Amino acid sequence: MLKNFLFFTVLLLCASSLFGQTTDYPNVVFILVDDLGYHDLGVTGSDFYETPHIDELASSSYQFTQGYSASPVCSPARASIMTGVTPAIHKVTDWIGAPEAEKWRDYGRHTRLLPPAYNHVLESSLLTLPEALSEAGYETFFAGKWHIGGEGSYPEDHGFDINIGGYEKGSPIGGYFAPYDNPKMEQGPDGENLSMRLANETSKFIEKEHQKPFFAMLSFYAVHGPIQTTEAKWAKYRKKASDAGLADQGYEMERRLPIRTVQDNPVYAGLVEAMDDAVGKVMETLKNQGLEDNTIVVFTSDHGGVASGDAYSTSNLPLRGGKGYQWEGGIRVPYFIKVPGQKDLVYLDVPASGVDFLPTILDLAGVHDVDLSGVEGKSLVPAMNGQHFESRPLFWHYPHYGNQGGDPSSTIRDGDWKLIYYWEDGKVELYNLLEDPSEQHDRSALNPEVSQKLFSQLISWLESTNANKPVPDPQYDEELHQQVLDKARTVKMPSLEQARLQMLRLDWKPNADWWGSKVTRD
Repeated sequence: MLKNFLFFTVLLLCASSLFGQTTDYPNVVFILVDDLGYHDLGVTGSDFYETPHIDELASSSYQFTQGYSASPVCSPARASIMTGVTPAIHKVTDWIGAPEAEKWRDYGRHTRLLPPAYNHVLESSLLTLPEALSEAGYETFFAGKWHIGGEGSYPEDHGFDINIGGYEKGSPIGGYFAPYDNPKMEQGPDGENLSMRLANETSKFIEKEHQKPFFAMLSFYAVHGPIQTTEAKWAKYRKKASDAGLADQGYEMERRLPIRTVQDNPVYAGLVEAMDDAVGKVMETLKNQGLEDNTIVVFTSDHGGVASGDAYSTSNLPLRGGKGYQWEGGIRVPYFIKVPGQKDLVYLDVPASGVDFLPTILDLAGVHDVDLSGVEGKSLVPAMNGQHFESRPLFWHYPHYGNQGGDPSSTIRDGDWKLIYYWEDGKVELYNLLEDPSEQHDRSALNPEVSQKLFSQLISWLESTNANKPVPDPQYDEELHQQVLDKARTVKMPSLEQARLQMLRLDWKPNADWWGSKVTRD
């Protein structure tokens, strides 16, 4: 740690000398992956998915082993990365397009509550990271998924000079191979891979002659559904799964829906690898342009992996749950920060949130003339520098039912303790994450004082933010609700098991329209 402390101290002294009084700030490349689980990388423990380029990036980064998203679903998490405030404040509390209030009944879930209304755009009054960097003299570039507003609230309306591919849609309409259906991006040649296309666009921007420092955000649509890959990658991972020995069972029941318990989806594995290839392209460009020693690189995911609902793509075990869930599998994410010139790997167990990226990047870049009084996030630089980092509670507010089976809930983590409050019945769960990272043992009854303290903190925070809340559905029918749960167990789970095994058969065939391309690095 002393070596790392001295390294970072020298780096900061150089930064203050080079960047503190001039406009020669370091460049920033922010890589955001959609739906990538904490354990979906080789470097974070996957034996099935292969991610050599991300693993290499992580090997010379600060790895926050307790890095979190600000929400278990995409739009709120992305809005928090952009603004440094939690969903309870910016009010984008669900993925934009999710039904609210009485419209929720159309989903046929027959739940006790009706989810509240939420903001469908990122409010222009909130300071964003690209706006702050633009004011400091940065060129700003965005490529990929946006999903935090439509016309009038696109990336170019929130501080990005260039926007390629970012609009209101949350999934890649048209899929991962051209022809695409994206009004914010020129059409590519048939069979072109979307992830590599976005990486190529980012690389072209990096390769330009820049008169100012740049902030480039590569926001992948991958690895969100639809789950697609090439035939070659499917074959590679089908064989890998088969050679390792297929598990007899790939799913178990969570509270509302089946959830995946093994990583053996060969199509998803290929989608992950294609995204990793694209990351490699951007990192190679930085190296070829001689910019490695003057570029901050951030890598993260917007929330946990899809283990339930949607495409049932991956398993987040030993973390419980996944995208849309209130447990660690829904909010724990890869969280890497590489500073200019860094060659060493440093693990940090400081809990870090998506709201911390904005103040951390500004701090690392030496951009200090920005009013951050409305920002909840904290700069992680003191922790990275080996100095004292004041402990603070982290909060989550998701008053909706996740498509993936999660419950309307609000959560606080303080130290090793995590308390979840459920809006349906007012019950709480208390977990000690140090002793029980898989959240299998509710300690609320054994630790009533801790529960009461955290609950009071949580309620006080929710009141201070004027958080939106679900309401009871007067049309709730217990019998219909139970029928939905029974169908998930008796019909949905067996069909998922069958589909899983079929995808691993030698004679399995996907839709005819999505893997004609063999492109990987072009």
